[in-house]
Amino acid sequence: MEKDFVIIGGGIAGLSAAQYGSRANLDTLVIEEMAPGGQALLIADLENYPGFPEPVNGFQFSMDMHKQAQKFGAEFLTASVKSIKKEGKFFTIETSKESITAKAVVLATGAKHRHLEIPGEEEFGGRGVSYCATCDGPFFKNKKMLVVGGGDAACDEANYLANLTDKVVMIHRRDRFRAQKAVADRVLNNPNIEVRFNTVAKEIKGNDVKLNRVILAKTDSDEVMEEEFDAVFVFVGSIPQTQLVPDVKKDETGYIIADTNMESSLRGLYAVGDVRDTPFRQLITAAADGALAAHSASNYIDDLKGEAYI
Repeated sequence: MEKDFVIIGGGIAGLSAAQYGSRANLDTLVIEEMAPGGQALLIADLENYPGFPEPVNGFQFSMDMHKQAQKFGAEFLTASVKSIKKEGKFFTIETSKESITAKAVVLATGAKHRHLEIPGEEEFGGRGVSYCATCDGPFFKNKKMLVVGGGDAACDEANYLANLTDKVVMIHRRDRFRAQKAVADRVLNNPNIEVRFNTVAKEIKGNDVKLNRVILAKTDSDEVMEEEFDAVFVFVGSIPQTQLVPDVKKDETGYIIADTNMESSLRGLYAVGDVRDTPFRQLITAAADGALAAHSASNYIDDLKGEAYI
C-alpha cells in the first residue's frame, strides 16, 4: 500500500493530524491498534476543552473527531506497527497486516502509565491495583481507595473516585501537588478526599483474591504504617512509546525532541502529543500538535514532489 501521509496512533493528536492532512488533500492513513481516541476514551467529563461550556464525554468527543477525519477522507487501519524505516526519501512501515510506503509519517503513539515498581503491584494488577479510575472505580463503590500521585491526572481521578466513596486517601511524595492550582484546589477542598503529603507506598499486600492493605512510609521521617485499603489507583506519570524509532533524538526522559514544526531529528518524521517533549500535556495541545504536524508534512511532501520534477 502506498500513501502520502501515515499517522501511527489514533489518539487526539493523531486524529487531529488525520483531519488536517486529509483537508490538505494528502492521501492519509491512520494506523491504530485499538479504538480511535486513545486515553481520551477514558475521560468521563472533559471540561477544559475550548468550545464546550458543559463537560463532554471523552468517548463521544473521540468518536466525533474520528468521524470528522473520515469525512475529510482519512482512512483507518486496525493493526500494530512492527517497524519504521526510511530508505531514500520514503518510509516503509511494516504492520501486522501489510507493508505500507509513505512520504511522511507522524508518530502519535502516546505514553503508557508508569508503575510504582513496588512489591505486590504486579501481583494485584486487576485485583485492586488499577491505572484507570473511570474503568475500575465503579467496582469499588463505597470502599476505601488509595490514590498515588500528585499531577493533573492524579487529582482528576481522585475527584472522580470521590463521587463513588467518601473514603479516598491521596498520597504524594512531595509537600505539594504538581497539578495546576485549580485542579489541585478541587482535591484539597473535597471532603471525601484525605490528602497526605510526603508519603509513599512501599508495598501492596493481600490474599489469593484481592489486595487488602498497603504499607505506607513518610518521606520526611522514619514513620512506616500498614493500612487497610480495597483498591489502589496509580497515577505517577507516563513512559513515552518510542520503541519504533530508537535512533531518533530524545530528551533525558525518553521523549522525542521535535522542533516548532513537530519534526523530529529524522526528516519527514513528526512527533505529536504525549510522545514528544513538551512542558504541557493536555488534549488541546495534542490536537494543536497534530494540526501543525500535518501542515508541516504537507509542505514537506510538496517539496518532495517538486524535487521529483527537477
